[in-house]
Amino acid sequence: MSMITRIESGKRMSQAVVANGFVFLAGQVANHTACSVEEQTRQVLGEIDRLLKAAGSSKEKILSANIYLADMSDFAAMNSVWDVWVHPEGKPARATVEAKLATADYKVEIQVVALA
Repeated sequence: MSMITRIESGKRMSQAVVANGFVFLAGQVANHTACSVEEQTRQVLGEIDRLLKAAGSSKEKILSANIYLADMSDFAAMNSVWDVWVHPEGKPARATVEAKLATADYKVEIQVVALA
C-alpha cells in the first residue's frame, strides 16, 4: 500500500501531497497582491520552492507546470521572472492559459508536479 503525505492541509485542500514518488502542489498565488505580475510571480515561485523543499523535492525535479494568467498580455512579464528561476537542465513540460482567477487581485497562479 502506498503512503500518502499531506503538507499544510486545511479545510478544503492540502498545499502539497506526496505519493508514489511524486509531489503534487496546489495552485500557488501571491500573498501580497498589490503589485505587478512580475512580483506576484516571484512570490509564487518562492512558495513553490518552499513547498517542494518541505516535500523533499526541488525545482530541478519539476515534471510539469500549469500557469494561469488573469491577462495573457502579462505572458512576457511573467516569463521574464520564470526564465530566471527555472533550472537550466530541469525545464518542465508547461502550459500557460488565460483564466479568471479566484479574486481579481490575483494576476498569476502556478501549479506543479515534481518527483519527490
